Amino acid sequence: MFTPSAARRAFAGALLALPLLASAAFPDKAIKLVVPYAPGGSADIAARLISEAWAKSLGGTLFIENKAGAGGNIGIDAVAKAPADGYTLGLQTVSLAINPSLFAKMPYDTLADLAPVGMVATSQHVLVVNKNLPANNIKELLALLKARPGKFTYGSAGSGSTFHMAAELFKAEANVPLVHIPYRGGGPALVDTIGGQVDMSFPVLAAAQQHIQAGKLKALGVTGPRRSTLMPGVPTIAESGLPNYSFETWFMVIAPADTPKPVLDKLSASLNQALASPALKERMVREGFDPTPTTPAQARTRLEKELQQWARLVKDRGITAE
Repeated sequence: MFTPSAARRAFAGALLALPLLASAAFPDKAIKLVVPYAPGGSADIAARLISEAWAKSLGGTLFIENKAGAGGNIGIDAVAKAPADGYTLGLQTVSLAINPSLFAKMPYDTLADLAPVGMVATSQHVLVVNKNLPANNIKELLALLKARPGKFTYGSAGSGSTFHMAAELFKAEANVPLVHIPYRGGGPALVDTIGGQVDMSFPVLAAAQQHIQAGKLKALGVTGPRRSTLMPGVPTIAESGLPNYSFETWFMVIAPADTPKPVLDKLSASLNQALASPALKERMVREGFDPTPTTPAQARTRLEKELQQWARLVKDRGITAE
C-alpha cells in the first residue's frame, strides 16, 4: 500500500535525484565564460587558449564574453548574480583575491557568492628597468634605490593592477621607496619604461620578452618561485637577495555559489582533462602560462589564503584602487 509517508519519501528521493539528472544532461546548451577585462589582456588570452579544448572535453560549446570595468568587479559581479546552473562562468586573475581589500565597497562577497571550479594557470611577471639605468642585477638596483630614496619611479597597468601589486610587494620586502606612476594598461607602462619616462616596471614576462631580447630593456628578475622556461637565464627575485619575495598572476574559473556540486565536478574534471592535453600545454607555455590543474577545493583553499595575504599587504602599505 502506498502510504503518505512512502509518498513523502519518494518525493524527497526525486528531489535528491534532480542534481544528478541535471549533471548527466549537462551541458545541453552553450556555456558563457565571462572575462572581466577587455580583449587582448592576459585573462582574455588564457580564456581563448583553453576554450576549444575545454569545450571538447566537456562535450558542449563555450563562448567568451568580455565584460570589463572596475578592476574586473563588473564582470565577476555578473557571474555572481547569474543563475547557478553552470551555464555562466567567469575567468578571473589574482585580482579576485586582491580587490576585496582595495575597493571600499564590493558588489559581491567573494567567498559567499562564488564557487571556484578550478585553477587554469599561473603566469610570471618580470622586473625590467630602462637600459640606461646603472643597475644590472637586483643587488645593484637595491643599492641604487637606497642611495637615492624616492628618486626612482615605476610604471603600472593602473592602481590595483597585478603590475602595481607586484611592485608594492617588492617595495615591502626590500624596504625601498619607489614612486608609482599608474597608466591605463600595461602596454603604455612598458613603452614608457623603454623610453625612460619611468625607470622600471613589472610587466607580464611574455609581453616584455621581445623587448628584453632586443636589448631595449634589462630584465633583473622574474617574480615567481622558480625561473621561467621562457627566459631561464633570468634569476628569480627570491634567489637574487629577497628570499621571501614571490608573486604570480594566477587564473581561476569560478561559478555562482549555489551551482550544484555534480555540475561543478563535471566542469572541473573536464577543465583538468583539457589542461592535460600535450598540445594545449605546449601552446600555453609558449604564451607564458604554466598550466595549473586543481580540484575546486584546492582552488578555494588558495583563494582563501591569498585573500588574507593581500588584505595584510594592502592595509600595511595603505594601497587603494584610486
